[in-house]
Formats: sequence, C-alpha cells, structure tokens
Amino acid sequence: MLNQLRKELRESGNSERAIACQRFFKTGKGQYGEGDVFLGIKVPVQRAIAKKYDLSFEEIQELLNSEIHEERLIGLLILIRNKNKKGAFKFYLKNTKRINNWDLVDLTAHKIVGDFLLDKDKALRGVPRDISGEMSTRGILYDLAKSENLWEKRIAIISTFAFIRNNQFEDTLAIAEILLNDSHDLIHKAVGWMLREVGKKNQEVEEEFLKKHYKDMPRTMLRYAIERFEEEKRQKYLRGK
Repeated sequence: MLNQLRKELRESGNSERAIACQRFFKTGKGQYGEGDVFLGIKVPVQRAIAKKYDLSFEEIQELLNSEIHEERLIGLLILIRNKNKKGAFKFYLKNTKRINNWDLVDLTAHKIVGDFLLDKDKALRGVPRDISGEMSTRGILYDLAKSENLWEKRIAIISTFAFIRNNQFEDTLAIAEILLNDSHDLIHKAVGWMLREVGKKNQEVEEEFLKKHYKDMPRTMLRYAIERFEEEKRQKYLRGK
C-alpha cells in the first residue's frame, strides 16, 4: 500500500511547481527549510490522495522519515484520520523534528494535538514533557513553547486553534506571552494569526491582551493580530496610540 501511495504521489508531481515550492518554502542553504525536496503537488490533490489510504503508525513513520515534503504531509494528513487519537497524539509529539515546515504544522497541529487536548484539564505551566506516560494536561504546549526548536514553538501556538474554536482563549494568550519576544518571523506570524482568531471570537479579549503588549510586540505579529480591525483603530495601534 505504501509503495502504491508513493507511486501515485510521483505521478501527481509537477516539476515546475516543485521548483517554485522550493523557493517559496525557503529550502536554500541556511534557510528554515534547508534541504527539503518537493514533488510539486497542490494540497487539495494531496488531501484527495490521503483519503484513499489507511496506514499503520510504522508506515506513517516511513513517510515522515522521507526527505520529500509531500510524503511527510501525506503521512500527517493520514494521521489526522487515525481513530486512535491518543496514539496519534503521542506519535505526533515523538516526531516534531520531522514536522519541519510551517505548512506541515499549520495543517495538522490543531487537528491532532489541539483536538486531543481539548477536553483535557487546563493546567498551565510547569508540566514536564513525558509523552511515554499519561497526558492529562495541556502543560505539554507550554513545554513546546519554551523549546529551542522553531517547529515545536509553532506547534504550541497553532495547536491552540482548536481551543479558540471552542471559545477557550487562556492557553492561546499565555503561550502568546511566552513567545512575545521570539526572534523568528514564522513565530511572529503564527502568534499574530492566533491572536486574530481570538479576536474573531471575542475582540474584547484580544484587545485586552494587545493593550498590555502591543508596544513591545514584533511589528509583524501586531500587523497580523490587527488585520481585521477597522482602519482607524488599526492605525492607532500601529502608531502606538
């Protein structure tokens, strides 16, 4: 089955799109996606292919170990559908170093990590990371947010999208605070995006956070967070007023 999936992926590839993807996802030396290889397949096509296959964790691991970006994404899209939600959650956290580009995180973290933690208790900081034992707390996200790994930090904040959709904002705001002074543009964008999503649900909650932090936030983070504000209010935030 795995061989058939890989064959189908290669038949769906597009060399011109692959070259464009390698530029777009910053695969050059020293860039965040250094060495990533693309076949050039659009995400809707990958979703359609993923729906045809039910793979074991071992087979998904083979895909995640691949240097080919689409194989890793297909593996994660199949993992979302795995009925063993706890197993998928643990498997995902064991493989964070292979979930190593922003689209891989953004399309999956909230659906695997966030959804699993949604009905778990809301304990906040200080919970050690132990994916071998029982996970009954969202504390794992705080551990990820404090990681040195760019993708683990992005997983932490994007996972909270599942909570935002259920009108639970505490974890998003607390993790945003942890990441407020992060140096990477991809974290600025992710935090700003999640703050914007909070604002879609409750602008008052978002603005309470912004009024406390907007003067110290990276400019990109702020711009993402206030993107949907009316123009006059947006300009006031940008001008520091």
